[in-house]
Amino acid sequence: MDVTDKIAVVTGGGRGIGRGITLVLAGNGANVVVADINKDGANEVAQEVIDIGRESIGVKLDVTDQLSVDKAVEEILDRFGRIDILVNCAGIIASPDWEGRDRHNESDWDINYEVNVKGIARVTDAVSLGMKERKYGKIVNIASVSGRQGTLTNIPYGVTKAGVINLTQAQALELAPFNINVNSICPGLVWTDMWGRIAEQWGKSRPQWEGKSGREIYEETVLVRTPLGRDQTADDMGYAVSFLASDYAKNITGQSLNVSGGFFMN
Repeated sequence: MDVTDKIAVVTGGGRGIGRGITLVLAGNGANVVVADINKDGANEVAQEVIDIGRESIGVKLDVTDQLSVDKAVEEILDRFGRIDILVNCAGIIASPDWEGRDRHNESDWDINYEVNVKGIARVTDAVSLGMKERKYGKIVNIASVSGRQGTLTNIPYGVTKAGVINLTQAQALELAPFNINVNSICPGLVWTDMWGRIAEQWGKSRPQWEGKSGREIYEETVLVRTPLGRDQTADDMGYAVSFLASDYAKNITGQSLNVSGGFFMN
């Protein structure tokens, strides 16, 4: 999983899975730009990368805003001169106050598509320009096992993650002539702030979990849904990304890898 001295950009890198991916890439030798809508969070993770001994900066990036995307890419290129690896991890589950609703609304559909699908397309289009010129690039999109099969929970989220899998294949076809690999990973059950909010919502709406904490609900879900009987971590996602971003995976493109402990198999 050697990515020594590669220049990587991780969107949504300021927390959760994005932070885990960032630190694993740095641990495998990459210099990593942390791009996040929360600049303070991006700066904090960038400092963690520097503490590991790699170069890093935090960059403010709103994937729903083309001007923000263009400005961030320009800033990164001014600092590092190139981008070798792009990890599209920025994502959202729903619009504000979704935990208090029994069913998704129009805003949930809009924000999920804008961030989870169009956001990846925007950033990839901007970053891949330089990759095309250099005839080299590794792109990894973060999808989800929710994109593998229908679910009654957070339907817009699952639909857009299915879109990420399809978009990954389309981008792989488009960019293959330029020696650019595009793949995605589908995380399973990873304890993050987002999952904590999901579990709390379930505790309020599902009688079998009434009175249980979000963490208890999450752990029960792991035992029921995961054949290996354990949850996944942000580091696990980082290991998978590091492999796909390395030259060991030079002949892998257009694939979506489940990192889910057997939650979903295909």
